[in-house]
Amino acid sequence: MSAQASLRLRDHAYSNFTAKLLSRDIQPGQIVSQRELVELTGMPLGAIREMIPRLEADGLIKTVPKRGLQILSIDLELVRNAFQLRSIIEGEAVMAFCKTATSDDIDRLIRQHQDVRDAATSAVSPDILQKAQQIDWDFHDLIIDAMGNAIISDIHRVNAIKIRLIRNQDTRMLPELVVSVLDEHLVILAALKERDVEGAVRALQAHIDSAKRRALGM
Repeated sequence: MSAQASLRLRDHAYSNFTAKLLSRDIQPGQIVSQRELVELTGMPLGAIREMIPRLEADGLIKTVPKRGLQILSIDLELVRNAFQLRSIIEGEAVMAFCKTATSDDIDRLIRQHQDVRDAATSAVSPDILQKAQQIDWDFHDLIIDAMGNAIISDIHRVNAIKIRLIRNQDTRMLPELVVSVLDEHLVILAALKERDVEGAVRALQAHIDSAKRRALGM
């Protein structure tokens, strides 16, 4: 197998693992063996072995001597660290985005959010819920990626996995949160439209604080 094919296989194994983790087919804190990961992900043992160092570097698993591999555990320290990191990264990103995003892009984002928000005020169908969730994830990814820094984008995506795991029962947006989450985004976007850097940062930090409280059930 070529080095490129091996890399693709390892990346596929990583994607399968994180998908299983977010769907709770693999539980936080669970001890698993390499063989069990083969069964869970459907990937060959070689790809699993190559994936493990990346998972360890990302803090998603750790090796427990004589027991196996332990999945990331959810505790208050993780909550504090993950949301603090998110605040730092996204705060810097939204400042840059406020200065560099085109007016057309901001207007498009506002329309996109407003359309789904308006639809959600009548009823939150599964389709509307899915659209709102994707808008939420895409919005934050867009702001980060606009910095053009691959290292920061990679850190953001790993941290986003950890934040989604912090929620005890459901890693996705709940129907009753759709309007409020989109409203929080629209406040950020209104500041971006006005090129109000400080206002955009304040609105973003308020949004992150709200997400942290929701994750903690507060």
